Amino acid sequence: MRRAPESLLVAFDGDRLLDLRAAAPELPTTLREVLRQDGWQERLGRAAEAAPEVPWEPELLLPPIPDPGKVLCIGRNYAAHAKELGHATVDERPEVFVRTRTSLASPYQEIARPRVSEQLDYEVELAFVIGRAGRHVAAADAMRHVAGYCVFNDVSVRDYQLTREQWTAGKNFDGTAPFGPFLVTADEVPDPHDLELSTTVELAGGGEEELQRSRTSLLVHRIPELIAYITDWTTLEPGDVIATGTPPGVGLGRQPPRWLRPGETLISRVQGLGELRNRVVEESP
Repeated sequence: MRRAPESLLVAFDGDRLLDLRAAAPELPTTLREVLRQDGWQERLGRAAEAAPEVPWEPELLLPPIPDPGKVLCIGRNYAAHAKELGHATVDERPEVFVRTRTSLASPYQEIARPRVSEQLDYEVELAFVIGRAGRHVAAADAMRHVAGYCVFNDVSVRDYQLTREQWTAGKNFDGTAPFGPFLVTADEVPDPHDLELSTTVELAGGGEEELQRSRTSLLVHRIPELIAYITDWTTLEPGDVIATGTPPGVGLGRQPPRWLRPGETLISRVQGLGELRNRVVEESP
């Protein structure tokens, strides 16, 4: 996969890809740094009005936030997903675990099935990105801290995840969490708690298999509650990413389990936010 130029900050406008820094070279090179500036949305809007188009080369896209300070993921946040994993109830407080920066993947990047496991699983999720720093944020004020939303897939290596009480290893294999394809700003998403999300796999031999389909209206712990709880114990900063959990239908919850296989393409969609397309390959020696 060729890498995108580090200086390229782009916006997607309908069917056009725009080079924002060509119109406003004073802009930072990463969206995380843009979000740290006051009036960032207005500045990007002005730049987009004068920005030239650039070719649509999806394989060059990086994650919208390639360098987040924190990536926090919410576990078992749909009741039906908790049930398929053998949990009768969802915890009163959100279950939070951490992903590392190196575990992230670009929206069209290949995902390697690791040589040490065949239990590669899929978990489509709605993710949101923080645009305003905060600690001890009240739920009533929480949505003011959201910059926008992305599609996320918390691809997991189940035997490494479930051999210990802590999930760190199985959730942090390099390049296993694609997200993007762009940050859709909060003003473009009227209700993040009423979006359809799905996982489909293009099979190696042809055809498709739908594996997940649900709605974010079924989230147990919603975004304001998540922000309020997380900021009880840590400061959320611009560019932090929070993935809200996956609905039922994961491979682990099926009988027999349904793992991702090399040659398949994982397609993750959230209504209004676009899709991720990630081909599964064998890990190189």
